[in-house]
Amino acid sequence: IFREILSKRGVQVITGLGKYFRQIDENRNGFLSKAALKEALKVFRLEMPEGDFESLWLILDDSKSDKVDYGEFTHAIFGEMNEYRKTFVRKAYMKLDFNKTGSVPMVDVRKCYCAK
Repeated sequence: IFREILSKRGVQVITGLGKYFRQIDENRNGFLSKAALKEALKVFRLEMPEGDFESLWLILDDSKSDKVDYGEFTHAIFGEMNEYRKTFVRKAYMKLDFNKTGSVPMVDVRKCYCAK
């Protein structure tokens, strides 16, 4: 149900949610509390009946830790990338990891990427 609601709202709501989550993540740990998620849905007018929200929370908080990793949230909502996008990401990563170390320091990212 939540995926359907999001798909009808468009990309701006999805990117807005991401920005909002980063803003409310005060300790920068990448986790959302149940209350924070509920508030975010309210702010973006994505409210749902309490029973549906509880079901969504149970799916997202499968570790029963009372918090949800933002990355896991996006993965649960959007699923896996399609093969075309995966290939594109791999090519970009290979270009950034020109030393073939398996990691890309921010210095190397700055050499290859300009946000302008």
